[in-house]
Amino acid sequence: MLRELAPQVLGVVARRSGDFAAAEDAVQEALIAAASHWPRDGIPENPHGWLIQTASRRLVDEWRSEQSRRQREALVKVLPPEVPDRDDTLAVLFMCCHPSLSPASAIALTLRAVGGLTTAEIARAFLVGEATMAQRISRAKQTIKESGEPFQLQPERLSSVLRVLYLIFNEGYASERAELAEEAIRLARMLHRLVPDNGEVAGLLALMLLIEARRPARTGPNGDLIPLAEQDRTLWDRGRIAEGTALLDGAIAKGTGEYQLQAAIAALHDRATRAEETDWPQILALYGLLEQLTGNPVVTLNKAVAAGMADGPEAGLAVLEGVGERLAGHYRLDAVRAHLLEQAGDAEAAREHYRAAAARATNLAEQRHLALRAARLRKEEDASDAVRWVGRTA
Repeated sequence: MLRELAPQVLGVVARRSGDFAAAEDAVQEALIAAASHWPRDGIPENPHGWLIQTASRRLVDEWRSEQSRRQREALVKVLPPEVPDRDDTLAVLFMCCHPSLSPASAIALTLRAVGGLTTAEIARAFLVGEATMAQRISRAKQTIKESGEPFQLQPERLSSVLRVLYLIFNEGYASERAELAEEAIRLARMLHRLVPDNGEVAGLLALMLLIEARRPARTGPNGDLIPLAEQDRTLWDRGRIAEGTALLDGAIAKGTGEYQLQAAIAALHDRATRAEETDWPQILALYGLLEQLTGNPVVTLNKAVAAGMADGPEAGLAVLEGVGERLAGHYRLDAVRAHLLEQAGDAEAAREHYRAAAARATNLAEQRHLALRAARLRKEEDASDAVRWVGRTA
């Protein structure tokens, strides 16, 4: 309950006080007080109001401690005793995605203010020290304060909000930190409830669900990554796939955006009961639309894979020719090139690109996966050489 109430309370207090940083600290103290008193005294009839009043008193106490009569009187005027029914969760989420913040700072502040995670939990999730994360969050709050922007919903910032949520999800999925991916899904659900008619919001939630549904089959018993084509699809979460495809069907009717297209691609993968049944020509066409829409070179990489599957590895390698300079040094360029060269039968070149990709990858699981692919090709090539040698000497 407290996690659900926290952003709502923060929204009210920050909007009325005009000081996001001070409001966030006051709400945290109110939550601590609730965690202490409610188990003993019982949950109040109006938990939302109780938290707002407690946080407001904390703010008043703080201002009094600074002996600022002018500020105290102004605060009393903007904090009337009545408790509104307005839910400001969405405004908090939009404020956390302020355009002046770096993606890392926006993610951290979102997880703290909207997700309800402690600074220590966020620091552990991103493998940094708690003091470092505390400084990052503090600087983010100060940036918002100095911007002087009013605390209100700003629809033009929706794309930034969606990007931050997707970054949180990708970080959790790629690094096998399920709690981060689940938090991103929870926040996306919240956003979808608040703006149910937005096709891109529904598309992002659908995309997350369709990808997260594969997690049970993504790694083996020893933690090694299993490529999509080799996964045991009976382990996929069919409930999440059904929910994601239903959301997608509704989202597509409202237009075609970046996340809707990505969700449509994910749905084509998830609907195939066997890898051989994947509709690669349709996936290739969707990546073409997505490439035109975003101009993102990473999309072109995925398009190259789809072209390789639909029209042969040479077609995929031809697609890569147009993206090499834009992604020079990126491990995924080497990884995709290696995959296509392996399909084309050039094991030696594929092995070298797998090794280069492994050296550049920052995710340990991906490093190991790419290195194992290179090692496997080395063994296969050695075995093939042995067979050829035996044939020559027989």
